[in-house]
Amino acid sequence: MTRVTHRYGLIGYPLGHSFSGRYFADKFEKEGLSHCRYELFPLPDIEQFHDLLKQYPDLRGLNVTIPWKEAVLRFAEAGEDSVSELGAANTLVVLPERVLAFNTDVFGFEHSLLRWLEGEGVADMGSLEALVLGTGGAAKAVVFVLRKLGIGCKLVSRSPRKGDLTYEELSPDLMARHRLIVNTTPVGMAPHNDRLPAVPVESFGESHLVYDLIYNPEKTRLLQEAEKRGARVKNGLEMLFLQAERSWEIWACFHPLR
Repeated sequence: MTRVTHRYGLIGYPLGHSFSGRYFADKFEKEGLSHCRYELFPLPDIEQFHDLLKQYPDLRGLNVTIPWKEAVLRFAEAGEDSVSELGAANTLVVLPERVLAFNTDVFGFEHSLLRWLEGEGVADMGSLEALVLGTGGAAKAVVFVLRKLGIGCKLVSRSPRKGDLTYEELSPDLMARHRLIVNTTPVGMAPHNDRLPAVPVESFGESHLVYDLIYNPEKTRLLQEAEKRGARVKNGLEMLFLQAERSWEIWACFHPLR
C-alpha cells in the first residue's frame, strides 16, 4: 500500500455532502497520485485548527467552507491581496512554519459569471445592478468580483446592521432595478431543499438573472421559482469546479507532487 505523503482536506461545520471529497479522489486516481489523499475534517470550533495540524503533519493544503472562511484568518497569513481586502479565505497552504491563505472563490465566481452573462447576451456589465443575498465570506468574494466588473451591488441581510438592505425592503420596484440576484446563503441547500431565501419571488421576470452558489440540489427552490417566472438561472457547480482546480494549482506550486 502506498504511503500517504500529501494530505489535503476540507474544514467547516457541519460537513455532510461534499463535492470536494469526490472531486479530488477522482483527480488523484486519474493522475496516478496514490500518495495523495483528501479527507473531510468537520471542525465545530475553529480553535481546533492547531490540533488538526498537529494530528496530521502530512497536511499540505485545506479548503475552507461555512462557517470558517473569515475566522480561519486568525491562524493564517494572506497569500494574495484579495484575502487582505476581503477578510476571507477558502484555500490554505500548510507550510512547516506558517499557513498561507488564498481565495479561489473570487477566481471561480468571476470566470463562471462572465461565461454565463456573455452566453446570455449581456455585453455591458455596467448596465447591471445586483442584489447579493447574504453577508458571509462567500458574499465578500462575490461583491469583490461584481465591483471589479463594474456591476453595482447591494448586500441583503436579515439584520439591518450587516447589509445595505433587509429582505423586508425588497420592494417590486427595487427588484425590477436589480436584474442580477446572487444567493450566497446556504438556504435551500440539501437536505433542506424546500427552503427559500426571503425574496419576493413574485417580482421575478424575464429580465432577471439569478445565480445561486448552491450546487446541491442542482436547482434550488429559489432557482425553480425564478425560472417559473421566466428568469434565467445558474447554479454554483461550474464555480466549484473552477475554484477546485485553482486550489489544486496553488497547492502544487508550494508542494510539487512528483
